[in-house]
Order: sequence, then structure tokens, then C-alpha cells
Amino acid sequence: MKLKHFTFLFILLSFFFSCKENEVTKPTIKQDLLIDLGKLDNEIVQFQKLVTTNASSKEIVAQFKKSRLAYKKTEWAIEYFIPETARFMNGPALDEMELEENRSFEPHGFQVMEEMIYPEYDSKSKEDLIRELNIFQSNIKQLKSTFEVITISDDYVLDAIQQNVFRVITLGITGFDSPILQSSIPEAGESLISIPETLEKINPQNKSIATLREITKKAQKYCTDNTNFNTFNRAVFISEYLNQISKNLKAFQKEENIKNVKKNSPLKPTIETLFDKDAFDVNAFVLSEEYNYTKEKAILGEKLFYDKGLSKNNDRSCATCHNPEKAFTDGLKTNVSLTGSNLARNTPTLTYASLQNAQFWDMRQLDLEKQSVDVIQNKDEMHGSMENIHAKIQQDKEYVALFKKAYPKNTKPEAWQIQNAIASYVRSLNSFDSRFDAYMRGNKNALNKEEIEGMNLFMGKAKCATCHFTPLFNGTVPPSYSKTEHEVIGTPSNVSGKSLSPDKGRYIYNQMPQLVGAFKTPTVRNSAVTAPYMHNGVFKTLEEVVSFYNKGGGIGLGYEVENQTLPFDKLNLTVKEEKALVAFMKTLTDKNTSKTKIKPQFNKNAEKYIFSAFSISNL
Repeated sequence: MKLKHFTFLFILLSFFFSCKENEVTKPTIKQDLLIDLGKLDNEIVQFQKLVTTNASSKEIVAQFKKSRLAYKKTEWAIEYFIPETARFMNGPALDEMELEENRSFEPHGFQVMEEMIYPEYDSKSKEDLIRELNIFQSNIKQLKSTFEVITISDDYVLDAIQQNVFRVITLGITGFDSPILQSSIPEAGESLISIPETLEKINPQNKSIATLREITKKAQKYCTDNTNFNTFNRAVFISEYLNQISKNLKAFQKEENIKNVKKNSPLKPTIETLFDKDAFDVNAFVLSEEYNYTKEKAILGEKLFYDKGLSKNNDRSCATCHNPEKAFTDGLKTNVSLTGSNLARNTPTLTYASLQNAQFWDMRQLDLEKQSVDVIQNKDEMHGSMENIHAKIQQDKEYVALFKKAYPKNTKPEAWQIQNAIASYVRSLNSFDSRFDAYMRGNKNALNKEEIEGMNLFMGKAKCATCHFTPLFNGTVPPSYSKTEHEVIGTPSNVSGKSLSPDKGRYIYNQMPQLVGAFKTPTVRNSAVTAPYMHNGVFKTLEEVVSFYNKGGGIGLGYEVENQTLPFDKLNLTVKEEKALVAFMKTLTDKNTSKTKIKPQFNKNAEKYIFSAFSISNL
């Protein structure tokens, strides 16, 4: 009898310890990640062997694709936790620049290798390719060392996965990180499939995981069934798969009571999809907390914006060049200076300007506060004096009252608050209420067939979205939105296209050869009402703009633009495709811009009023 009890107890204990052992040995998220990095390393080793043994071009390209697929399975973590290393593994094949020190670093990684092996691998590139592979392998080693020591908590895992979904939308399916080979579509499916596997490590019993597994499988199948980069339907893929994955990730977070990661990010932590109306937080672009946007600051800033008293001769306000009916542009090739001569550059829209990390075409100012002072004190534009403006405002009872509401901690207006108030008004000009936005939020009738084709061209064959990133459609790089890009496109000096624009752009302030002719990438939102286009207003219509890009930019027109960042091969868009592309860009027009009539609220003089059409409730 005792023996039976002992045997039973032994079996019970064995079962208990076996379960505990399985519990302990079950791979964690970090362990899985290290395993996947080992698989990536193995693919790179195989890549090295093929190059070393002079394998065929076909074999080398095939192995390159396999290596990229292995990278995509780890990208969610590499890009999130160690972005500095990620930049040199899968960043653009362009020099990385530190403008403060006028230094640049040569690029490394997949995109550099891609240029070496495609469309045809030349054995003359063998040594350079082996060098790149050795650097890549060193980066994998560094990643392993880093991941072994850092803590990867559930909140960071979930945030990293969500950011990776946004990366697929904005960079992955646009060809941003596979510009030549265009292997983006199967890679997008690969980067999504591990989502439910990873979340199971947090809680395998969670109800949302089954839904996520089903959606990600369908998403991967959609990529497998539609591998052609040029014909891939991004509108369907985003709306029916990626947005649904995003929503279910948020549901998982709520069910697991996982807190939001505290960080200064333009993307609000509460959003369900990248296309939510209130997805972006303008306060992520301000100097410090005291500069944060408030409704009261915007009301004050609106009054200042239309006040001619800010100019030296009391005859020009900010609104003189930024007309709300033209999405805060002026409709001119270039505006006229105070002395009657033409200004050098076209007036850019102020809509969505607050969602950039640099201002002006040449990016000479980093924030809207400095931008407003630059214009007000510029002798050709307003020639005002901030000191005099400050003195006048302190004597104006109406202004003093508004300043008290906007800055309740201060007893009287301060000079910096003038800049901050104007900037706050500009920060209120982000409507996100175009037909495109309606479509991405579920209204399938918001876009017609031609416009959807245009969207797919914009994010695919036409390569527009590799510089004008969805959904801001400017050069602020997703998904961290911590950097705003410039591009060198070889803009002509006039519409005849016979000569290159002599304007050196950003080079004027940062004299590095890569920056000659470099200009900030503006938003395409509201572009239907912000003609003419480019830094010099050279093109009158969107059709002319599309034609320029279709020809390959400046190099395509025959100019010598050694540092052109725009792909200079012809896009080979058909007439029908060009028309569809323009049709899509017109869907990015905000409702207020095209429909609302202006109702003045201040009537002291012609421009000293608030326009209610662009309500500060837009934020």
C-alpha cells in the first residue's frame, strides 16, 4: 500500500516538475528574437559563400532576397530598439549627414548591396560586396550583444509591433527600402506573420490573438497572391488588412491592460490606426512644454497672423502671402518684396507645416517660432521689429487680455509669446478631412476607381510615397517622425526645361556637396489648390509636375545633377496613369479649403480678423 502511495507521489512530482521545466524552457520574446537573428546571420554567411565562390548572378540575387526576408522577421525589434544600427542595415543608399558638424558618412546595408547586384551582378563589385556583407555581419553581432542585455517589456514589444505595422504602410509597400529590386510585397507579408506568435508570449489565451492570426495569414496570402509591385492594390491591403491589424493590436493592449509607452512622439498613443483624425500630436514638434499648443494661444495667434501692424509700414500681414482660400499660399510663382522686386522662392502652404522638423524650402529654421520671426524681420517680406511689436502689444488692451488668457501665469505679454502664439495658430491648420482620409477610415465610396488607381500609383510605380510619406504626404520620415528629409530633384529654372535652377537651396547654409540644390520635401496635401509648384513656382499644374517626375527629374531632362536623390530613370507612366495620379492628389484636398466661405470675426481693418473657416477645433 505504501509502495503504491510512493509510486503515485513520484509520478505526481515528476509531472509537476516536468510542467515547471517546460514553463522555464519555453522561449521568451527575446530568445525568439536572438534565434531569428541567428537565422539572419546564417543567410548572410550563405550570401558570402556564393559571392566568394563566384556564383551566378541569379543565385546571388535569390540569396539576397532570402536574406532580406530573414531581416524582415526581426525588423520590428531592430528598428525600434536599435535604430542607429538599423540605419546601416536597411537605410537609403545615400550619405548620412551630420549637418551641425558638416560631416557625412557613407551608407551601408541591403540597399547599397542591391545597387551592386541588380539588374545584373558584375564580378568587379565582388570585393565591395564582400566588404558590405562583413559590415552587415558585424552589425548582427552588435545586435545580438545589445539584445542579450536589454530588457524587453510587454509595453515596448507592443509599441514596436504597432510601429512596424505603420512602417509597412508607409515604407514597406512603397518600395522605400527596396527601390530597385522592388521585393517589397512578399517582404511585407513576412514582417507581419510573426505578430500573433510574439503576442502569444505575452498571453496565449488572449481572444484577440486568434483574430490577429487570421488577419495576418490573410494579409500574407494577399501578398503571396499579388506579388507584382506595380499592380499591387495598396488601398485594399491597407484598409482591409493593415488597419484591421492595428485595431486588433489596440484591442489586445486594452485586454491585457498594457500601459502606453511614454515618449515624445508625433503619433498619439491612443490611436487605433495611422489614419485616425487625431493621430498626430503637434506638441511633439515644439521646443519645450511651455510652447505646447492650446486653443487660447491659437486664438491669439490668429489675431496676430492677420495684423498688418506686425510689418514696418503697417501694410502687410502674414495673411498677405498666406491666403486661407488657397490653403495658405498666394497663387503666385513667387511673391513680391516690399520694394517691388520678385522674391526668390514660391510661398509654401502653412497647412500641415507644424508636422515637420524644419521650416522654409532650405530648412534653415527648425521650428515655427523661429520661422515667424524670420519672416517678420526679413527686410524684403515684412521688415518688422519684434522689439517694436512687443512694445505696441503691451499698450493694446485687447491684446493684453488675449495674452492673459493664453499665458495665465504671466502678468504681461513676453516677446517669445508673440512667436509662440503665431506658431500655435499655424499648428491649428491640420484638418485631415479630405476624401482620402474618409476612404482610409472606412468610407469606400469616398474614392472612385480612377482615384484608387492613382493612390496605388502614388505608393507604387510612380514612387511618390518614397519621399512624400503617407499619411502626411510630406518628407517627415515615419514611423518615428523625428526627421524631415530634403531631396535633390533637379528642378528647371523655367517651364521650357532648358536649364537647371541656379538656386543652391540648403547648400547656402550647410556647404556640403550633397546639399547643392537640396530642398525640403513639402506636403502634397491640398496641392490641388496650392499651385504653382516647386521652390521656384516653375510648374503651373499638377500635370506638369507629374510629367517632370515621369521623365526622371533633372537628369532625365539632360541636366548634370551628380547628387540627385530622385530616381533618374523614366517612370514609364502612361497618359492614363498620369491622369489617375493627378486625380488621386486632388483627393488630398481638405473640405475647408475647397468649400468653406470666410467669415471675419475681427473687423478693425481689412486683414485684422480671424477666419473661422480654419477653426482651431481641427486639432
